[in-house]
Amino acid sequence: MGEYTDQMGIPFMKTAWLFPGQASQKVGMGRDLFEESDLGKAYFETANDILGTDIQSIIFDGPEESLRQTQFTQPAIFIVSTLLGGLLRQRGHEPAAAAGHSLGEYSALALGGAFDFKTGLEIVQIRALSMEKAGKMEPGTMAAIVGLDDKQIKSLCEQYNGDGVVVAANYNSQNQIVISGSTIAVKTLLQSAKEAGARMTIPLNVSGAFHSPLMTSAREALAEKLNSLEISDTKFPIYSNVDAKPISKGTDIKDALIRQLENPVLWSESIANMVNNGFSSFVEVGPGKVLQGLNRRIDRKMTIIGVETHEQVLNYHV
Repeated sequence: MGEYTDQMGIPFMKTAWLFPGQASQKVGMGRDLFEESDLGKAYFETANDILGTDIQSIIFDGPEESLRQTQFTQPAIFIVSTLLGGLLRQRGHEPAAAAGHSLGEYSALALGGAFDFKTGLEIVQIRALSMEKAGKMEPGTMAAIVGLDDKQIKSLCEQYNGDGVVVAANYNSQNQIVISGSTIAVKTLLQSAKEAGARMTIPLNVSGAFHSPLMTSAREALAEKLNSLEISDTKFPIYSNVDAKPISKGTDIKDALIRQLENPVLWSESIANMVNNGFSSFVEVGPGKVLQGLNRRIDRKMTIIGVETHEQVLNYHV
């Protein structure tokens, strides 16, 4: 599976680009892209103007506490990831499809042509600010559970009958699932998960219960922005978080992004669908190696590399 032929009958591999989400950030990311490319200088200059803050200094110099704030984290990762994609494109590279984990879906869509960098950053800024505000209005948290499968986690969430709410938020791999909800509900469910045989439970350092019903106010703010825009059809399919299926029409993209905030990220299913549709080569375009790790948990035989530095851009070849 995954071998196709061009018009000359020569085999080639279908390659998909994957874009990371929140928690992949690190101080100093993208500095080399800025220093060694004109596109990098243009992107960071534009970003500072749009965000109304010196996001460049926060990304390059920190402090880490500032970069971890949702209002800065999300724009920062979007800037660096889309810049990397743009630099790869300048060198003649193009994916056959793309996907992004939560926030990363915006980078995938920008590279796919749903909106330009400026518009995408404006959307991400509203998303980040509204999610941070929702986290203060409806306090909550998230945690990863390792060692239980989808059905077990769903069952535990459905059986919970205490105060607050808790749901499965990220289906990252067959045995690594993130839950999200009210703080007391998440803590209670982690104990239930341990009793059910979970190998590990990991509380996440986040500012809210993302991908849960506690994000309703953020979804409303994001929907208002998205509904004011014309979203273009993409040049290649984007596998959406909410359905794990390829979409390319602007109307479908808008609907998927609005639903994304309150619904789980179906990452494992998305990757499985891409493999079933013939994709055998994957590239994580953006800071960190989170998606490379997740994809190897999904399928150890999977081919996936990362591109996060200017040197890796220059050395990249399909």
